[in-house]
Formats: sequence, structure tokens, C-alpha cells
Amino acid sequence: MCQNHTTTTRVLSVASAKAPFERTTLERRELRPHDLLIDIQFSGICHSDIHSAFDEWGGGIFPMVPGHEIAGVVAAVGSEVSKFAVGDRVGVGCFVDSCGECEYCLSGEEQYCTRGVVSTYNALDYDGNPTYGGYSQKIVVTEGFVVRIPDALSLDVASPLLCAGITTYSPLKHWNAGPGKKVAIVGMGGLGHLAIQFAHALGAEVTVLSRSLNKKEEALSFGADHYFATSDPATFTELAGRFDLILNTVSANLDVDAYLSLLRIDGTLVNVGAPAEPDQYRVFSLIMGRRSIAGSLVGGIRETQEMLDFAAEHGIAPQIEVISADQVDEAYQRVLKSDVRYRFVIDVATL
Repeated sequence: MCQNHTTTTRVLSVASAKAPFERTTLERRELRPHDLLIDIQFSGICHSDIHSAFDEWGGGIFPMVPGHEIAGVVAAVGSEVSKFAVGDRVGVGCFVDSCGECEYCLSGEEQYCTRGVVSTYNALDYDGNPTYGGYSQKIVVTEGFVVRIPDALSLDVASPLLCAGITTYSPLKHWNAGPGKKVAIVGMGGLGHLAIQFAHALGAEVTVLSRSLNKKEEALSFGADHYFATSDPATFTELAGRFDLILNTVSANLDVDAYLSLLRIDGTLVNVGAPAEPDQYRVFSLIMGRRSIAGSLVGGIRETQEMLDFAAEHGIAPQIEVISADQVDEAYQRVLKSDVRYRFVIDVATL
């Protein structure tokens, strides 16, 4: 079914940095030939939504409708859509367009598009129009940037996988987490609890490094083999030189030198958390062990689909708390206090 007019949708938006959310409306674009109109059912809350809505990274475009963990059902399709049909269960992640022509787009890594990937919200599309995200009843997205949600995943559980899931799965695959590899996960939050599950399912030996022992039993239930408190100085002595890969999922600055000391020769510390302030480290922490510091930015569309299929096959799911549209401001404050196990998901029906 093709729709040839704009669509009015109710949204949750912020008028300025740190402003409270309010219900407003906006017009989604007319369907182009390869577009889908999606009825959003659930939208996850990512810590980057808070950074953006508070304009902590700068460059905020207001009014802003955050949300890039979108799960819903196809409501209408453009005239040339071939991959999806009305009624399909689908997801949209962190970006909604790329040039499609550069070496990275052609290799399935659209997130590194040389022209600049178009983020799902708080960005300008290639026509210069601001993008608005998933805290919304409806969204229009070209089919090439939509993924299929397997039947084994409920839509509410699937939504955080569109960011938190692929953010952790992609670096674990890239740095070859698997049998014979010792992987440490720093942080037991929204990213970390999924990283544990993916690393375990990939066959790695998984250690969790968290500030306290409070979440030890939960970490073990997610598939961790070991758990250590980083507040105990003995941890860094005991674990020195142990890991092939450390995946840092926290948004706070770490003692980078201390964590580098936990790597084996040729080990890598990969950052997916994004602190607002710069990190510091001594270059000898790298030189003396031929160690590396790296970063990773979600994954491409093909890999995101691979991740969803892998999660469905292995029973991997985020632990979520479903909230109403009226609870988003409160949820933001709770995230900042680490008072969530482990991801908030907005029930868009409450809009």
C-alpha cells in the first residue's frame, strides 16, 4: 500500500537542552519509492539520547525527538519497495541514510560513510532537513536502513538491540572474540549486560569488571565466567596481563593505564562508552606490551541483521523496564543514577 502524502505523528520532544519532554506533533515526509512508513511500538532509551537532549556533546538541533532503538510494524510501503511488506516486524537503529557509494557503504559499513552517515535524530539529512527519532508514533525510513526483527524476539526486547546490541556485538566480532580468547567487559549496565551474553555465545571466556560486587550473580547468570570489583586494588594485580580484549562499555573516564596493564601482548582495549571529557594515558602502557587502544561505532545494516538473527538463535535478550511516555524525564534521571536494570523501553502506545 503506497501513501502519497505526509503523515502527522505524535512525538515526545524537547524544546531546548535539558528541557522537560512534551507531547507535540510533526509531519513525516511523503513516501518516496523506496520508503517505509513504520508504526513504532517500542523505542529504547540510550544514554546517548541523554547526552544529545542535554546537548553535552554540542551541536544539538532543537526541538529534538530522540530515539534510535526503534521497533515496530510496517504500515505502508513505497512503490518500489522490494524487501518488506505491510505487517512486517522491523527495526531502525542509529542511522537512516548514507551515500551508498563510498568504499565503506559498499562494504556494508555505512556507519563510517565518508560523506557522513545521517543519524536517526539530531542530524540533517542530505536535503538539509532535521531528522527526528523514535520517541514517536510513526517514522518514514528508506528500506535499505531497516532490519527485520526475527519472530523469536518480542518487539519490546528487540528495541535496545538496535543500538546497545550492535554496539557490543560489532567489536566482539571485529576483534575475534571466540573460543580460546579471554575477554573482559568493563561495566555491568545497558551495554555491558548484553556484551556478556554475546561474548559468551561467541565462545569466549568472559570476565566482568565492575565497581562493586553488587551485580555478580546477575553477571554470572548472563554467562560471565568470572567477576571482579575494580574498587579493590588487588584486582589489577591479580589480573595483570590476562586479557586478549577488553571492551569498555562505561561513559565515565577510566584509569586507562591501569586497564591497559590487564592486556596480554597484542591485546586491545576497545571503547564503546563515550565520556564527555578526554581520557589520559601514558604511551609506555602501549609500547611495553604492543597493546592498542581502539574505538567502535555500532555496525552496518548487514551486521545489525546478523546480530538480531544471532540473538534470536542464542536466546540473547536485554533485561528491560517498559515505561510510559509520561515517565521519560524520570527515566533519564534514573539512568544518570545507574538506577535501571538494564534498559528503559518506551511503550509508544502511551503517546
